[in-house]
Formats: sequence, C-alpha cells, structure tokens
Amino acid sequence: MMNPFVKNVKSFSVYLIIWIFIFLLHSSILYFVIDLSLSLCLTDSLIFNFLFFALGLSLWYPTKFISFESFSVLKIITNHITAAFITSGIWIFVGYFISSQVYIYDFQYLKFLFASLVWRFFIGMFFYFIIVALNYIIIYYGNFQEKVLKEAELKSLVKEAELKSLKYQINPHFIFNSLNSISALTLSEPELAREMTINLSSFLRKTLSINEKQKSKLCDELKNAKLYLDIEKIRFGDKFTYSENISEGCNDLEVPNMILQPIFENAIKHGVYESLEPVNIHFTCEEQLDYMKLTITNNYDVESAPHKGEGIGMSNIQSRLRMIYNQDNLLKFSKNDGIFTVTIFIPWEDNKV
Repeated sequence: MMNPFVKNVKSFSVYLIIWIFIFLLHSSILYFVIDLSLSLCLTDSLIFNFLFFALGLSLWYPTKFISFESFSVLKIITNHITAAFITSGIWIFVGYFISSQVYIYDFQYLKFLFASLVWRFFIGMFFYFIIVALNYIIIYYGNFQEKVLKEAELKSLVKEAELKSLKYQINPHFIFNSLNSISALTLSEPELAREMTINLSSFLRKTLSINEKQKSKLCDELKNAKLYLDIEKIRFGDKFTYSENISEGCNDLEVPNMILQPIFENAIKHGVYESLEPVNIHFTCEEQLDYMKLTITNNYDVESAPHKGEGIGMSNIQSRLRMIYNQDNLLKFSKNDGIFTVTIFIPWEDNKV
C-alpha cells in the first residue's frame, strides 16, 4: 500500500507544513535560548529536521506491518520501542556526522552539538511515536471509510436485488390471471380470446422493455395500466368503466414501475368479479403538501363474499414504496360505504430537480 503522504498531495502538503513549523520552532529555540548565531540555528535545524522529515515518510511501512490485527499489544509496544531506538539512533548519527562536517572548525558549535545528542535522541523518539500514532489513525480511518463504502455498496446491491425481485413478482402474477381470463373465453368466444391474447402480448412487450428501470413517468405508467384494463374490458365488457382526474404536473411525476397495474387488477378481482352492478374504477392525482397523492377507487358489492387472493399485489407495492422512499406510510387503503380506496403518496421532493 503506497504511503498516503506521497500518494496524496494534500496529505503531503500538511506533513510538509508541520515540519516547516518544527524547523522554525527549532531555529527559534537555538537562537533565543541557546544563543547561537542565526546561520548556525538555521543550518542545524535544517539538517536535523530534514533528516527526520525523510525518516518520517518511511515510518509508514513499519506502522502498516506492525498492525493490531497481526500482533498483540505487548508485541506492538516492544517492536515500536525498538524501532524508535533504532530510528532515533540513525537520525542522531547521520545528523551529527553531517553537521560536524559542515562546521568542522567551529569547536564551540561542535561542543554544543556533542552535548545535545542525549536530548536530541529523546526528541527523535518523541517524533517517532507521534508520527507512528498519526499513521495508525490514518490507516484505521482509511480502513473504516473503506468498510463503510463497501457496506453501503453491499446494501445498495441487496436493495436493488430485492426491488427487482419484488417487481418481477408482478409479471407472473398478472400473467397467471390473464391466462385464466383467456382460458375462460377460448371456448365461448374464441375471437375475443384471440384479441385478448394480442393485447396481452402488447402489454408484456411494453412491460419487458422498461423492466430494468425502477421508475417511470406517471403518464407512461397509466398507459401501461390502461393496456391491462383493455385486456380485462374484452372479458367483462360494460361491467366496468374507467375514469380519471389528473392535476397539472402529474404526468411528469416519477413513480415506481408497475405501481398502478396491481391496484387496477385488485379492483377487477375484488370489485368486478363479484359485483352484479357496473363498477367504476376512478383514478385521481393531486398535490398534497410535500406529496403527490394518487388515489384509485372502485365500488364493490358489500353483499358478496370476499374474493380470496394471495395478497401479492398490495404487499408488493407496500414493500417497494418502503424500500425506494424509506417511508412506511406511503400506502393506505380503506373500505367505506361500498367504496374501496387505495391511496399512494409519492414524495414530491424526490421529483424535484
């Protein structure tokens, strides 16, 4: 793994600025406290701090190698103390050698340099532990970010797979019901069965062409749902009618794919199947506060026995709305005075650019 200080310009710049500050601090202490000449202060500070600046970059590798996952805490402490001794010793030896060669005839400075080796050695160890600690923070923060990113990607993939699974439930569910309707017409009215088969083919072709998309415009969803109603209209004739009331701006509303067809199918199954009177399926779209409110109503015969189904359609819609919008209150349905009402709330914020 490449050293992030070298790989990342921003990190390297911060590291360089810190060492410039240490260089200035070192020079100031030598000048104001030790009372050395300015040229000696700057040269001494430059030699020793540049050396540790270079050594500090190489400390990334022992830090990466001596990880908490591979060694015990005692082993880590022992290894780093040993490495700190070696690193500080190399730093002092090289720094002393270079400085003594530069000022080979300045005996006063050489005397000070030799006397300062002990406290320089401990400063070197201090620098080592500070740099290693920062390296550990960078390493584990990077690992944490990588883990969070991978978990987010995994959750996204799982969510996408679940959404596709839920969406793909709709097609077989609808096909089985449509085939039953075609089967019922095959002997009694073969021409209608043929027309119904052609319409079913058109519906499936359109559905499959948009199957990979999670959302589509409401106007497209309505066209698709009306294809389904046309299929059922062949079988039931005047037994049901369809009407709609759509507010301005609703047609461009983005909604989950195949969100309306299961509701219309539910109205056919639980309303038209059992009712002796004509059933009106009415669709409304209007804005309500932060949501676009989609309402589908149909009348039904309160005296008839309820038509039992597997409940795939409604539970599918509820699950998909929850997963896409992260809200649990976007689907409501009720029965009141012979009217069955399904209401879907689409967050308007999700449709704003």
